[in-house]
Amino acid sequence: MNTFTIFLILIVLVAFLLVVVVMVQNPKGGGLSSSFGGGGTQQMGGVKKTTDFLDKSTWALATLLLALILASNFAIPGAGGAQDSKVINGDDTEISVPVTTPNTSAEDTATPDGATE
Repeated sequence: MNTFTIFLILIVLVAFLLVVVVMVQNPKGGGLSSSFGGGGTQQMGGVKKTTDFLDKSTWALATLLLALILASNFAIPGAGGAQDSKVINGDDTEISVPVTTPNTSAEDTATPDGATE
């Protein structure tokens, strides 16, 4: 198992956990805490801490997901290999890396009119 596969598994796991944490929260502020009876001014023990925990875990998982995605960029297979590159001049003409041509003998060359020399 290479490094990129490990990063990919971690990214999927953190993304799943982030979805679960976000789905548990109520968009109107009730969330998991309102199901414990803490919807009004009366707060039961630990209910306020539940919303704080969900809020902090959302930010932590989102930050971890972003960090894993950025770190996985360095582990992509084949990303560091040598590749041909092209340079664009100021006048929009491309200069490409010299390409080697196959060896041709005098017998293989032809003149423009099709007759051999």
